[in-house]
Amino acid sequence: MELSPAGFVGAVIGTIIGVINYAAVVVFVESRLRKLDRSQTSAEREEFERKLSLLRRLVLGIDIVVFAALGYWLGRTVGG
Repeated sequence: MELSPAGFVGAVIGTIIGVINYAAVVVFVESRLRKLDRSQTSAEREEFERKLSLLRRLVLGIDIVVFAALGYWLGRTVGG
């Protein structure tokens, strides 16, 4: 398997776009979820925060993989 320089540049740019997308999506979703939170005890709040942390990590992982792959593909397509 041969890696193309254009694909590598596209993957880097895609990763940067993925991180920017992550920041926008997480801020929006987290603010909406916090408005819906009905935690009353500290244990419920800890569980809610744990789930939010898991959500943030999951979204970051998916964004980086998807946008890097799309960037690589686009870089190979455009740059040869």
